[in-house]
Amino acid sequence: MPRLSLALISLILAGCAAAPQPVAVTPAPTAGELQPAAIPVSMNQRFDELAERYFEDMLVLSPLTAASIGDYRYNDHFPVSISEEHRTATKAMRERYLAELAQLDARALDEQRRLSHDMLVADLREELEQAAFPGHLLPVNQFYNTAALFAQLGSGSSLHPFRNAEDYDDFLGRVGGFEKWVDTATSNMRRGMAEGIVQPRILIERTIPQLDALIADDVEKSLFYRPLQNFPDAVTEAERQRLSGAYRTTIANRLNPAYRKLRDFLRDEYLPKTRSTVGMAHLPNGRAWYESLVRSTTTTDLTPEEIHQIGLSEVARIHGEMNKVLAEIGFKGDLHAFFEHLQNDPSFYFTEREQLIQGYRDLKVRIDALTPRLFDVSPKADYEVRAVEPFRERSASGGSYSAATADGSRPGVFYVNAYDLKARPKYAMEWLSLHEGAPGHHFQISVQRELEDLPRFRRFGGYTAYSEGWGLYAETLGKELGVYTDPYQYFGGLDAELWRAIRLVVDTGIHAKGWTREQSIEYAMKNSSVGKTRATSEVERFIAIPSQALAYKIGQLEITRLREKAEAELGSRFDVKAFHRAILADGALPLKVLADKMDRWIESQKG
Repeated sequence: MPRLSLALISLILAGCAAAPQPVAVTPAPTAGELQPAAIPVSMNQRFDELAERYFEDMLVLSPLTAASIGDYRYNDHFPVSISEEHRTATKAMRERYLAELAQLDARALDEQRRLSHDMLVADLREELEQAAFPGHLLPVNQFYNTAALFAQLGSGSSLHPFRNAEDYDDFLGRVGGFEKWVDTATSNMRRGMAEGIVQPRILIERTIPQLDALIADDVEKSLFYRPLQNFPDAVTEAERQRLSGAYRTTIANRLNPAYRKLRDFLRDEYLPKTRSTVGMAHLPNGRAWYESLVRSTTTTDLTPEEIHQIGLSEVARIHGEMNKVLAEIGFKGDLHAFFEHLQNDPSFYFTEREQLIQGYRDLKVRIDALTPRLFDVSPKADYEVRAVEPFRERSASGGSYSAATADGSRPGVFYVNAYDLKARPKYAMEWLSLHEGAPGHHFQISVQRELEDLPRFRRFGGYTAYSEGWGLYAETLGKELGVYTDPYQYFGGLDAELWRAIRLVVDTGIHAKGWTREQSIEYAMKNSSVGKTRATSEVERFIAIPSQALAYKIGQLEITRLREKAEAELGSRFDVKAFHRAILADGALPLKVLADKMDRWIESQKG
């Protein structure tokens, strides 16, 4: 599917954005059919109509994307994009729109539409390139797990709403799609086994317990039963009785069997055929596949080798900044000794999960009051802090963000992982809040969604390098914003930045240089303050979703470079609020496009 909004990066799984029934997208009308022949149509209008049709066709193929933006027309569908049928329909849609775009005279478009035109062409070409690789044969891992996604949808705490009886019935309608997905996934994995395209063993070992946790012999303890324990007032007593019976039957006779089928297949048939290696280079054509992913994720032409060297350089630079903090606080010992001190001193850790969650809620209030120091643009939407659900917390990252709907009907959510409190230090709280909440993901994504003049594929789309780069850049604003007043919190921010530099080294190390899982964990622990729990979880994340971890540092380095350039060239004319407004003004952009835009902005500020 097209580039998904960041709301779905943490929720919609790789190879999962699709419709569950036989897929047929109505052929788009030709440009001549859009308006009566007697009425001249401007090139701008033709592009606007094409962009709108494209987005509507994309939503038909991707009902979860629709739900993520508050469009619930397809709420009785569940995606099966790993099916041959859906992949064929998606390919045809992309090729059709590329052909239509080629018929437009892009030179006749205004500047903003020309930008949208070029972005859409590039996106469609890239999606076709990615679809040529066999990702559909690797549909399951512990980090992007469609079975876990479906449980989230059915739990009442995710994208699928449970506001009235129709919503409850709609979710029951999704079950058939999930059952089809399970059958398709097992079929695809059997094909992958025959072709030598299988997951690393460790990923499947991590996935099987997730599936176990979603099978409940007592249906009232099932995650899928939770919406029935808190019916909204709009559901009548008669409807509650009907739905309770339907959900009991569905959980017992359809959902539990589907989860058992997938778990048993992974445990008994697939696991013995998984590979001991962990990098993509060990897959057929894996080197080219990884290089393609790197280009897509970073929106640059950087090679894995170049990124590896950037990572090594950044690790060394940040270590130097950390040593300055040690000197400031008077710590007697080297950086490694300080890392051990942070890991072993109980004062840096909460003892109760709720203390951690409340701490982030209090921090949200504090940071919200400080953002006007550096920003004169902010989203209308608010966000709230929630704990990661227990069934997925063991493999989830430390924090993630799910975007608010553009109409404000659903707030943004900053998910905090409270699993293993020893892996969630207090000194990591300020940077994580800056990254996931304000002025990080919540600012950037919500501001973008509220840009009503942009075509919807841009309002609700995204580029990981831009968005995660912005999130990391937001962390570096801590002192300037008025947080990081405690040197330990500032060190925590440096440690977080260090971890993103380590990601450049380890991700490329695993997938381009043949590093083992153990070698990667050792490097991460040796060069940062993280304990084995987090180091292991993060390394396994890199194994599961190659290249994604590269986006943060590559994006942040480019945004920082652009700011330094603006400050140097504008001098006293530089206005940090205006700079931030310009960065956010057009939503997420490929880094090269962003650089060209900001170069023009710098020239415009010189007067």
